[in-house]
Amino acid sequence: MPDTMELKKKIAKLKKERNAVILAHNYERGDIQDIADFLGDSLELSQKAVDLDVDVIVFCGVHFMAESAAVLSPDKTVLLPELYARCPMADMARVDSLRSLKQEHPDAAVVCYVNTTAEVKAECDICCTSANAIEVVKSLEQTKIIFVPDKNLADYVARNTDKQIIPWAGCCPTHNQILPVDVQRAKSLHPMAEVLAHPECRREVLDMSDGILSTNGMVNYVSTSESDEFIIVTESGLLHRLNKENPYKKFYEVSTYTVCPDMKMIDIKAVADSLENMKYVITVPEDIRIKAKRSLDRMLAIKRKI
Repeated sequence: MPDTMELKKKIAKLKKERNAVILAHNYERGDIQDIADFLGDSLELSQKAVDLDVDVIVFCGVHFMAESAAVLSPDKTVLLPELYARCPMADMARVDSLRSLKQEHPDAAVVCYVNTTAEVKAECDICCTSANAIEVVKSLEQTKIIFVPDKNLADYVARNTDKQIIPWAGCCPTHNQILPVDVQRAKSLHPMAEVLAHPECRREVLDMSDGILSTNGMVNYVSTSESDEFIIVTESGLLHRLNKENPYKKFYEVSTYTVCPDMKMIDIKAVADSLENMKYVITVPEDIRIKAKRSLDRMLAIKRKI
């Protein structure tokens, strides 16, 4: 097997030959983040790719993220280096079940978190991110909202709006397994640290936090905060970026279990193989792509107003 340096050289060469860009989510392995051209959350990366003068997008993340890139950049080839890197939460929302729920509540607007498949996005009125979910829901005329697929984010939105939220019974297993005892233990070990939690966490965990932020929200917050220590209550991959961009500050995992196996599937060899063999190409049927893009565009239109 080639060593890491050889693989990095191979990737650099193939990137030029393919006119490719490597996008990596904040939860990816540290060495994958280090070879990426851009880091960020899934939607930010997909939006960035739209304006890049490239032919190939190598998306180091999970399946729904590559789908979103394909939805927004149909003229580019989108590659996912590991086909079985999926999001358990996204896969908890099924189109047939959502259609049934919509029939039960015909007067409800349907809001889907970006952590959903393109098929589910196509069934929704509007998308949201963890950063703008509250604003998106508040902007809607309807008082009743079906919120897919994260019950914890739905609860967070319900507590911060006057809407009637009908939550889907899904969750991120990595965030949902974080318990108050984990936060309490981390605080006892690092009493001077601020606690920053992702809104995919349980209500009891959010209530113990000093700030509730998306991954990019955390990146931006710690860079300007006067605090020097932070307990990061989200998937552990984010700590690599936080430490790299803030070398004089300290970041602590809330527990040793905050690892998403799917987010760690892609390694450097997989990226090299993906570029060399143009695998795995992620496509979205045009009828679904158009509908899914509409729900994303509606969210982005609101984002420009707030």
